[in-house]
Amino acid sequence: MITITKASKDDAEELLAVKIDAFSEDVKLYGYGPDEYGSLEKQIAIFDKKYVRYFKISNDNKIIGGLCVYVRENKHYHLAAIYIAQDYQNMGIGSKAFEFLFKEFDDAKKWTLDTPYLSFRNHHFYEKLKFIKVGETAPESDGFYLFLYEKCFNNN
Repeated sequence: MITITKASKDDAEELLAVKIDAFSEDVKLYGYGPDEYGSLEKQIAIFDKKYVRYFKISNDNKIIGGLCVYVRENKHYHLAAIYIAQDYQNMGIGSKAFEFLFKEFDDAKKWTLDTPYLSFRNHHFYEKLKFIKVGETAPESDGFYLFLYEKCFNNN
């Protein structure tokens, strides 16, 4: 059974292993992974940031993914990371993760996220969830850049 609960520093090592697995295709494609990729020290440090909410996605008590949310001002939340182990991808878990986030942060006026320019599956997935591409970052020296997405809500 898939569950999503608050993560803690005690989960950092297992979360990092899942993150490495989940982003291994990105590393092959771009030569590197997202922030904190591969560093247990940086993974642990995330838990000390007051504006971060970190959740673990588990299947029968085994961590298979993670969600990292940055709490911004004015009911704006930024999804800094969503990742699911390769063996559990394409099973609807990402959709369940967003259902969880939208309920957990039901006061949200705006959600933002970013994803690499060649991550076509991600683009399709976020657009299916009614996120709108609102821009791109400037390309880095190696040509890498991100697509920027947002989803706004009309709640009070």
